[in-house]
Amino acid sequence: MAVLAGAEPFAHTGSTEAGFLLCHGFTGTPASMRPWGDHLAEAGYTVRCPLLPGHGTRWQDMNRTGWEDWYGTVREELLALFSTCDSVFVAGMSMGGTLTLRLAEEFGDRIAGIVLVNPSVLTLRWDAKLLPVLSRILPSVPGVANDIAKPGEKELAYSRTPVRAAASLAKLWKLTRADLAKVTQPVLLLHSAVDHIVEPVNSQVILDGIGSDDVTEVVLENSFHVATQDNDAGLIFTRTVDFARSVRRAGQVDAG
Repeated sequence: MAVLAGAEPFAHTGSTEAGFLLCHGFTGTPASMRPWGDHLAEAGYTVRCPLLPGHGTRWQDMNRTGWEDWYGTVREELLALFSTCDSVFVAGMSMGGTLTLRLAEEFGDRIAGIVLVNPSVLTLRWDAKLLPVLSRILPSVPGVANDIAKPGEKELAYSRTPVRAAASLAKLWKLTRADLAKVTQPVLLLHSAVDHIVEPVNSQVILDGIGSDDVTEVVLENSFHVATQDNDAGLIFTRTVDFARSVRRAGQVDAG
């Protein structure tokens, strides 16, 4: 299937000193990451943001993919960044945050630091327990896109949630939660005060579970779930650059 206009992956070749891998969310596209990526590119960073398999075409395609496919794609991009940049950061929103955590768990201090925006590792929805059964009989349910406070802003994402893919995401959540203590890198976690998609308990579970000593938490007061396209987008972008610079300065001091 042809990729929807605006949903294409993007990359920027900047400094070989530091790069960022950006991971978009479940049923979303790199479009939600592009303003963030543009800001990082303007700050001189090398940036890569892949389109996850099954995304950016039609929702039916997602039901033919699973978390291993999505993770395999970001993992491949991360390895490419390792080969070109001295320091590599990973950042993600929603399920992109889940993938970011999973990469941090696998690669340890090879990743300089991670940035999480409204990351997900679980859901309190009662019907989520039925996903393994529902995925066999129900192709899709209403979507979760466009949870944005800013008037006129629209997320490029599916209008339906593919149930089989959602069941696979639940498996990724379970694996990621079990290994949170393996996350030891510096962490910048930004989460919205009001999020209609990812419950606040997600950020608390992450903060309680990770093994990092250097953790910064920022509450986004004026945005809903898709915060990179919302009123606090500028805050996310500037705090990300400040975070990366701080981590790199600390690393240079330690090395010295």
